[in-house]
Amino acid sequence: MAITLPFSMPGASANARTESDASLSARARRGDVSAFEDLYKAHSPRVYALCLRLTADPVAARELTQDVFVKAWQALPDFRGDANVTTWLHRIAVNTMLMQRRTDRRRNARVSLVDDEDEGAASPVEGTVAPRDVGTAIDLERAVAALPPGVRRAFVLHDVEGYSHDEIAAMTGLAAGTLRAQLHRARQLLIKAMSP
Repeated sequence: MAITLPFSMPGASANARTESDASLSARARRGDVSAFEDLYKAHSPRVYALCLRLTADPVAARELTQDVFVKAWQALPDFRGDANVTTWLHRIAVNTMLMQRRTDRRRNARVSLVDDEDEGAASPVEGTVAPRDVGTAIDLERAVAALPPGVRRAFVLHDVEGYSHDEIAAMTGLAAGTLRAQLHRARQLLIKAMSP
């Protein structure tokens, strides 16, 4: 059954499926653009599906998918082939999404704080968060941002995004026990950071 995506992304070509990912990635590392195109054709539907799950927005998922393959092309010389191509691309996707979210949240927090100062004592608009809650949300955001990177990734993917331990293990290549330990550590650090 062919997967039809909302933008022109063909499914895996016959050429991409007859040649192994290892062979294609080796050719692409040597600068063979057609080999990288075959990798794209073979893996873009799965990367898009992951990006759609991470963003819950088809437009953002398309942009994230494009970013993933641009970063993959740039990182290709450093790809040793220790992991399979799918795992490597999924790691790039998760890390790219997390970096974009972090940037967006920081930008939104700055914009929100500036808007609040400009409005002065205006009455809150229905559906907005009261100033006390905004402060708590900003404190929590800063506490999450201050977590060590691996711990933060596990926390965001599990507690914020809702992925299971097995799904996160498949995306990150970490053992489920390691993820549980990272989640426990993240929660303990957040409790400590948010305690008065």
